[in-house]
Amino acid sequence: MTPQAATQAQRARARMVERLREIGIRDERVLDAINRVPRHAFVEEALASRAYEDTALPLGFGQTISQPFVVARMAELLIAGGRMLGKTLEVGAGCGYQAAVLSYLASDVYAIERIGKLLDRARSNLRPLRLPNVRLKHADGSLGLSEVAPFDSIILAAAASAVPRALVDQLAPEGRMIMPLTQSSGHQVMLLIERQRNGALKESRLDAVRFVPLLPGTE
Repeated sequence: MTPQAATQAQRARARMVERLREIGIRDERVLDAINRVPRHAFVEEALASRAYEDTALPLGFGQTISQPFVVARMAELLIAGGRMLGKTLEVGAGCGYQAAVLSYLASDVYAIERIGKLLDRARSNLRPLRLPNVRLKHADGSLGLSEVAPFDSIILAAAASAVPRALVDQLAPEGRMIMPLTQSSGHQVMLLIERQRNGALKESRLDAVRFVPLLPGTE
């Protein structure tokens, strides 16, 4: 990328951050993380001109890069109340964009992707950013990563019709998990799960969202 193109991308990113602030993202830590990540580096070259629109974009393999507002909103809910993300599990790494954003908010990010070729793309996208706290894994995300659990924060970038039990079991005390939940009506909502100090779980159903489905297995 030429210096002129890099400057234009930075300006477009700054405008996107301002739009996110205007439509309700308040946590400056989240906005700063969004501003640090060059979203154009995570989309197909043909779509680079649309990288800083507040919209999901296709990645191939039936997957999408999430809408910036949704990435910011999910992160903001996880750190609400002044908490840090801590050790974080991301289910559905996709192209690596959300993992990059989370890396500026978390001590460690473990990102799972079930599609091997997409995970290769995520590795390629992330390599130039040299983010030492991001680890990628080719695995079935619905099973989590029990070998490195528990997690302070868990974020799903794919919708499930029920809360994956394995992921709840890997949530640390006072940890939080955010996920799209497909309801019986077929509509999806953002579900926040908080493990209370006594071990009990609190669930809150929030914004309407639209995500690709969470699928089992790997390919």
